[in-house]
This record gives sequence, structure tokens and C-alpha cells, in this order.
Amino acid sequence: MDLLLDTHTLIWFLNGNTKELSSTARSKIEDIRNSSFVSVVSLWEMAIKIRLGTLTFKPGYDNLLALIDQNGFELLPITFQHTQALLT
Repeated sequence: MDLLLDTHTLIWFLNGNTKELSSTARSKIEDIRNSSFVSVVSLWEMAIKIRLGTLTFKPGYDNLLALIDQNGFELLPITFQHTQALLT
């Protein structure tokens, strides 16, 4: 199964927040049979929220790419063609 982690899910998973992230969601993300994807937009959103003081990311933003890699998540870029597809 392919999973696209939204920003909150990514934060909750990497922060180890068991209150916000259900055990079902966590098990699906941790299941090696599934592929988990993260949009670069989520990183952008996190950086903005950290800068504004509305987000605390326990592991530290500088560790984010390493954590994405360590967890086997694939980072999805946004291209001009992606934005064009929204117009069709």
C-alpha cells in the first residue's frame, strides 16, 4: 500500500506522539510492505511553523531529512508540471 503522510502525521510519527497518531496509522507506517511518501510541502510547512513559534519539533529540523531517510520515507518534490496539472 502506498501512503502519503500529511504534515501532521509526519510530525506526530517522528515526534513519537502516541496521543495524536492512532496505533493503526502507526502500524501502517511502520509496515515494511507499505511505501510511505512525504511531500516537500510538508517540510516547507514545518519550517514556517517552527519559525512562527507554533511548532516544536523534538528531533530538531536539521535532523529532518535524516529521519525521513532512516524511516524509509520517500521525499516527493513539486515540479512546474505538477502545478500545471492543477489547471487541467
